[in-house]
Amino acid sequence: MELFDIQVITGNLPEFWRGLWVTLELTGLALLFGFVVAIPLAVMRLSKNPLVSMPVAAYTYFFRGTPMLVQLLLVYYGASQWQWMRDAWEAQHPLWSWFREPFFCALLTFGLNTCAYTVEILAGSMRNTPHGELEAAKAMGMSRLQSLRRIVIPAALRRMIPAYSNEVILMLQGSAIASAVTLVDLTGAARNVYSRHFAPFEAFAFAGLIYLVLTFVLVGLFKLAEHRWLAHLAPRKAQKAKEAQ
Repeated sequence: MELFDIQVITGNLPEFWRGLWVTLELTGLALLFGFVVAIPLAVMRLSKNPLVSMPVAAYTYFFRGTPMLVQLLLVYYGASQWQWMRDAWEAQHPLWSWFREPFFCALLTFGLNTCAYTVEILAGSMRNTPHGELEAAKAMGMSRLQSLRRIVIPAALRRMIPAYSNEVILMLQGSAIASAVTLVDLTGAARNVYSRHFAPFEAFAFAGLIYLVLTFVLVGLFKLAEHRWLAHLAPRKAQKAKEAQ
């Protein structure tokens, strides 16, 4: 009996690549949706009006306080519990029919989940805006909306890069639960290969290796982003050493 049968992997590479594409597509679209929606929600999260800030706080607390797998199962399986939803499916309603598709349910769940974390990351970064920058904006005659658009949000987006990089990596790895709703992502492909060949080590080890490579690529990209947009926050010694090189 071989310890590692490489033919299990080489013979199923097309299925692994298809699963990888589903993982990348699902993760990328979820992150894009979550990032775009998180910007206005982060502004609302910092509002002094509780009628504006509390609904956003409740949303972020729910999605950050419950497992993403539970959220996915609620969206995918829970929707069919209501009669009005089943009636909409039978009538082929253009909106509610999307909830019959596992890809849409996973995308919606992942997008809402990563949006909740991104809101808190961005709101925390906006809270740390130096007071001098705000005073300078007032001195220039900027309104609150102008200072948010020109100073607070752009600076906060730069400062949030290290924390947001962790969220992106966790989102990539967390997307492995998509196979729980019949999606054949990378983990789902590994599960199919395992069920056909009874070789769990080869199938899941190869999938884990792909996740590891993707993580290293993301870490490298975010390091480049930090050097590009956070160089002014580096210690003086590091800046001098960089200039010397």
